[in-house]
Amino acid sequence: MRLPRVKPGHEPFRTGPRTVRVGGDVYGVAAEITDPDGLAWAALTAMDGSRTAEDVVAAVLEAVPGATAARARAVVRALVASGHVEDAAAPPPPELSAPELDRYSRTQAYYRHVDRTPREHGWHAQLALRRSSVLVVGLGGTGGHAAWALTAAGVGRLHCVDADVVELSNLSRQVLYDERDVGRPKAEAALDRLRPVNSGVELTGERRRVTGPGDLAALAADHDVLALCADEPGGPDGIRAWADRTGKPWVGGGYHGPLVTVGVFAPGGPCHACLAAGEAERVGSAPSGPRGAGATPASAGLSGLLTAQAVLTLLTGTPPLEPGYVHGLNLLAPGAPVYARHPPRPGCGTCRAP
Repeated sequence: MRLPRVKPGHEPFRTGPRTVRVGGDVYGVAAEITDPDGLAWAALTAMDGSRTAEDVVAAVLEAVPGATAARARAVVRALVASGHVEDAAAPPPPELSAPELDRYSRTQAYYRHVDRTPREHGWHAQLALRRSSVLVVGLGGTGGHAAWALTAAGVGRLHCVDADVVELSNLSRQVLYDERDVGRPKAEAALDRLRPVNSGVELTGERRRVTGPGDLAALAADHDVLALCADEPGGPDGIRAWADRTGKPWVGGGYHGPLVTVGVFAPGGPCHACLAAGEAERVGSAPSGPRGAGATPASAGLSGLLTAQAVLTLLTGTPPLEPGYVHGLNLLAPGAPVYARHPPRPGCGTCRAP
């Protein structure tokens, strides 16, 4: 790292005579540093992007009489490795054009802030998205919002699948359609709406009903992540069980009245079936949403955007996550977030648990 600089939003402040906080107050980003001799504070305040690492060491030695060069260098190395520091001299990657750097500048700022892994530059997440391919199955309230967000985020390729046509009752919650689309295939209307959002994304789609695990696996084969936004067929051997068998990471979003949830699964972790079995044992019945519970534009939007955010996290690896969970919120009880994770069942063929 040529010119170490504390990342914007990570500026240090003292929380006590011997402690320093970096990363702001965001859970999962901020860190509390024990700094009994003041070396970390001196190094962080010197890391303004105008000094080399050795210049920072010199500034530390000047600010803290009695400090050794070896100790100062060790502190500087530890801070650089902490993820709170970036290289002010790093140029943007040549793969991104000037318009792309402008378009995705706020996304870059987000990932630069939340990422705690040292990087060559701050654009790793956008490059990962650009190189990725996502399959969206189901273009209703959840899938429409998810597809829009993934398109706006700049995934490289998005393939959209839905068997239905637009109905008047869809328009209260399905963001991709308007009154002119009633009677049109959703896949066709969705592409017409998404293409003007981002010409840099390769958008494809088809009107198709997923009929079994082999059908879904074939669709998912050429994609990095599956966004499963359809809930039919349900049941223990329904479409979520098929998603478990694709061999691909997948995100399943949905809403049941005021309950908005998203599940994140991947090969090697607890599958959806194991999580459902664990929840059934915990609450006495398998989790299921009431048919006809309805939705608002907001609850459908929350569902789709949570789904898209989980897909973006899987694609970028930022922040690192351990799949095999469901989380969300209850709109009637905003102070009681929803979260569930259960270990793989012994002998589960999907999880390959012993």
